[in-house]
Amino acid sequence: MALPNKLDKKSNKLTHIDQDGKASMVDVSNKQETKRIAVAQSKLIFSTDLLKESIKSKNNDIFSKKGSVFQTATLAGVMGSKQTANLIPLCHNILIDDCQVDITITGDYEVTITTTATTVSKTGIEMEALTAASVAALTIYDMCKGADKGIIISDTKLILKTGGKSGDYKTT
Repeated sequence: MALPNKLDKKSNKLTHIDQDGKASMVDVSNKQETKRIAVAQSKLIFSTDLLKESIKSKNNDIFSKKGSVFQTATLAGVMGSKQTANLIPLCHNILIDDCQVDITITGDYEVTITTTATTVSKTGIEMEALTAASVAALTIYDMCKGADKGIIISDTKLILKTGGKSGDYKTT
């Protein structure tokens, strides 16, 4: 049985698998460029009072021996978004027009990272937004692991995507 090599939005078939069942990059050469935006999110849950103490001191950042945790994670997220095609084998290398990383303390033990990536391209920018959120979360873990090895990175997901043939998507 031959497998389709394109995803039909209604068929739920994988786009990166060719007719022989092998990994294959999607051909976007005939697609039109459109403005595309993706918003992704990742959460960190701390297991110690490290974050809670930071909030009490009215400091919306954590400082480690390595420096400002949130500022470093913000830069790492942007840099990670620009490396997505090098990390994910079948991702297209696309021009990223903008990547914003917002890190917010959302509870005594929780941090939420929200990333927004924008491009004008023939293919989506969801993977870049997801990579930015993931790399920012991993950076926070790296910088805080000396004080809290039990940090959990969770709920990494696509929140919103606009543009392109498949249309808009928003998490419900």
